Amino acid sequence: MALHTPTHIAPRDTHEDPTSNLLDRYRAIRATTEAIAALMSAEDQTVQAMPDASPAKWHRAHTTWFFETMVLEEAIEGYQPFNQAFRVLFNSYYNSIGKQHSRVERGLITRPGVAETTAYRAHVDAAMEQVLSDGTSHELAEVIEVGLNHEQQHQELMITDFKYLLSRNPLLPAFVTDPSASSTGAPVPELRWLSRDGGLVDIGHSGPGFAYDNETPRHQALVQPYSLASRPVTNGEFLEFMDAGGYDNPAHWLSDGWATVCRERWSAPLYWQKGDDGSWSVFTAAGLRPVDPAEPVCHVSLYEADAYASWAGARLPSEQEWELFGVSAARDGTFLDMSRLHPAAPGGQGRDVPTQMLGGVWEWTSSAYSSYPGYRPPEGPLGEYNSKFMCNQIVLRGGSCATPRDHIRATYRNFFPAGTRWQFSGIRLARDA
Repeated sequence: MALHTPTHIAPRDTHEDPTSNLLDRYRAIRATTEAIAALMSAEDQTVQAMPDASPAKWHRAHTTWFFETMVLEEAIEGYQPFNQAFRVLFNSYYNSIGKQHSRVERGLITRPGVAETTAYRAHVDAAMEQVLSDGTSHELAEVIEVGLNHEQQHQELMITDFKYLLSRNPLLPAFVTDPSASSTGAPVPELRWLSRDGGLVDIGHSGPGFAYDNETPRHQALVQPYSLASRPVTNGEFLEFMDAGGYDNPAHWLSDGWATVCRERWSAPLYWQKGDDGSWSVFTAAGLRPVDPAEPVCHVSLYEADAYASWAGARLPSEQEWELFGVSAARDGTFLDMSRLHPAAPGGQGRDVPTQMLGGVWEWTSSAYSSYPGYRPPEGPLGEYNSKFMCNQIVLRGGSCATPRDHIRATYRNFFPAGTRWQFSGIRLARDA
């Protein structure tokens, strides 16, 4: 199998050898995956709660499959795979590599069990340690870099998939102990509107540092004058929309959104429950607790985000509008922290600087996920990583409380279908000048 490396990946520093420090990063990232898995029992790791989610055991095996298939088969002559059948069983969607096991039946894979999956990871880790200790070519180092970022993406999916799984359990069990898992009563910073003049602007990744191919090439885009909200929409503000009959008024909804609301009988964000006294609680990683009005609203779909924006007399930003502010944003949101796994209320903010653009909740944009002008997918299997999904998806920006801190950047383009709610997705408003 010949791999063609994406040319958009550059060293993290202009003077840094791309093969340096890979072993330390490999060990750290693989250890984080195992720390997330340690929150779960063997039974937890096997169940698939819905077709869009995967069992944690599958995530652990698939990220290992990536290194075995994409790296070790290239780097070690005569490499012997741990189990040849895993090449199909844990292939997600790479048609150029071969067949895949049905996505909707991943939860039926009781064997290999958790112990054998752990042994599979150890087998591949030992071979990767050898490859990384001996030194790698620039080309292979770039593929490994993709694999490391790929595993960080699956770390977030392990958390969101597991949370959804436990939400289907009537016991609503907690899987972390969060010392801040009660309403803070913190005052919400005033929502202010930060303005930009617009014009021809540069968008996309360039220069040193890792980026996925879908973040390139850097190009010019025309942006009209606009304003962006200084912080995300809060639970308290979204409650006002709900109390005003937002889920009952089709005037605010996109056609597909209204059809989804009627079909799914949505009346609140995912994981919210209304008590007999009319108060709202929310299921979190730390269990069920009262909704904190100061926290960013999350687990809402693009449809709900757009309906709220319409009701509020605003709109969602385009991804270009979001990026123009995001490139100078601080990492002041919540990131992956296995003692919390929940977005925090916004703190103080500077007069002209938006808060929580990076971390906290993924923020829906109004932009369809498509290629940038001049984009060409990489040749070979890695060309399937992003480009094949450029249809019927909407871009989200900024990262969430389940995103590793060193994984996110302002040009990062996440994407999901408009009805997706099980990710930590929230809302930031924009409006025309």
